[in-house]
Amino acid sequence: MRSLGNTTMRRIQRIWTPLLCVIFAILISAIVPFIVTFDLTTNGGRDKQLRDAEESMMKPPRRVNDANVNLANNNEKNINSEADDHGEKNRNEDREEQEKVEGKEHEHEPLNIVLLYADDWSFRTLGAMERALRHTNYKVPSFVKTPNIDKLAENGVLFTHNCVTTSVCSTSRATLYTGQYASVHKTPQPGDTAMYAPGKWNETLFPLLKDVRGYHNGMIGKWHHAAPPNVSHTFATWEAYFGRHYEDRGGKRVHVTDLNELHAIEFLQQRPLEKPFALFVSMFAIHAEDGNPEQYLPQNRTRHLYENETVPVPKTATEAHFQAMPPFLQSPRNIARDRWLYRYRTPEMYQLMQKKIYRMVTEVDTAVGNIIDTLRKQDVLNKTMIIFTADNGNLYGEHGMCEKWYPYEESLRVPLVVYDPRMPPHMRNTTNDEFTLNIDLAPTMLQAAKIPIPHAMQGRDMAQLYLSQSSQSSWRKEFYYEWFFGDRFGLPQSLAYIRKDVKYITYPEYEYEELFLLSTDPYEETNVFNKTFLQTTANLLEEVQGRFEIAKAAAEMGAKI
Repeated sequence: MRSLGNTTMRRIQRIWTPLLCVIFAILISAIVPFIVTFDLTTNGGRDKQLRDAEESMMKPPRRVNDANVNLANNNEKNINSEADDHGEKNRNEDREEQEKVEGKEHEHEPLNIVLLYADDWSFRTLGAMERALRHTNYKVPSFVKTPNIDKLAENGVLFTHNCVTTSVCSTSRATLYTGQYASVHKTPQPGDTAMYAPGKWNETLFPLLKDVRGYHNGMIGKWHHAAPPNVSHTFATWEAYFGRHYEDRGGKRVHVTDLNELHAIEFLQQRPLEKPFALFVSMFAIHAEDGNPEQYLPQNRTRHLYENETVPVPKTATEAHFQAMPPFLQSPRNIARDRWLYRYRTPEMYQLMQKKIYRMVTEVDTAVGNIIDTLRKQDVLNKTMIIFTADNGNLYGEHGMCEKWYPYEESLRVPLVVYDPRMPPHMRNTTNDEFTLNIDLAPTMLQAAKIPIPHAMQGRDMAQLYLSQSSQSSWRKEFYYEWFFGDRFGLPQSLAYIRKDVKYITYPEYEYEELFLLSTDPYEETNVFNKTFLQTTANLLEEVQGRFEIAKAAAEMGAKI
């Protein structure tokens, strides 16, 4: 095994040039205010350091050529020069695309917003994904019923490569609210309150909707943090609960999904008709009920579903694939392996647990259908944006693990369906394969409400991808993943650089690295970092590690990604 410890000096030399620009920009930004009395932020621009980082990230990365990887000249000098040459051009193109989208928005009043936010959903759960995954080994079980979300996709856009920047429940939700990476919002754990700091919270999604446009806001279900300051000011309806699949209400046991639906429909029926509204339905399903040996508790009315079906087992859900994982992840203390033992350690358990998961999936779909039907009866679908997505993905036994946390494909890719009445007819019932991220959700909803995106938000308006056909050329082709907080034995830190053809993962506490050539190894079965390199593959590693350092610096500085 090759370790970081043996190559420390070499890596310092390799990354110094990319980081020099960032360090220089930070120094300049600290000195300039004392020399020139000019405030860039009040002039609608960003600080010099953010602009430099954004320009570096806007340059499309080189791609792996399956036939002949030829990256011998792609060293850190080339990365910097390309970023300098093309970064400003691509940033201007992105600005122009945004202006086109904003021009079209003048035809509309601020849209109502309904965010249907599920928990622990795999990207390969929706029936609508079957078409996108048809030619892969990722299979959507044909028997799983999600007709209402599928119908939403038929009337909107299905994003096939929607990812989270941290695959952890509380962290991902803070990213949703703030539009920022965890290293910027600094609220990775449920008890953290950094995003509520004075001057920060009022620049996040829900306070902006309330204070700028007077939205009637509702939050139903799992918030997963302490209640925000002045919660009754920001939210006209606040119904926070999660953790159990059955809740006690008035002496009766009510399933959490039914309760989510009930409270959502009550909000819609009782809202003031003269105000725009934003409804956040944060469903607890299909998160397991931690501590309960049954793990998943579907409702009685769905217990018959899928009884006679056989759930396909993922290709990489084998002991051999688990033994190929980093040694420290093979420890029984690894939380993803520990939960695997609760659910998947025998074939019979696997079938039982997955069928219960899919029953709860169908229950969520039914609730989604009833909420949309309420909007239809109120005749507001033509002025309401509806988004269905999730906080993080779910490993269904792949690599001998379950749930989320790590930057493997099944953990970080989540469903995303967007219905937008501004969408031109030819864009409906289409798929989009660009990298959309959870940092994009808040900016997208704010733009739908005709609210300017705050400089502090790192994401982008996804509506560009269906309102402007030329926007895909300037959309991101790579992104950075981070998890930097946790127990090195139970949940070690993991950082990653990801694009369509390659993924680089590092576990800093163990000085361990992984490199997957996704163009030929989409299921992340072979870590070529630990193989004897061809020279061209070694050059690819150099290039990817350099891009990783640039992406990491940009994300941590708060740059637009």
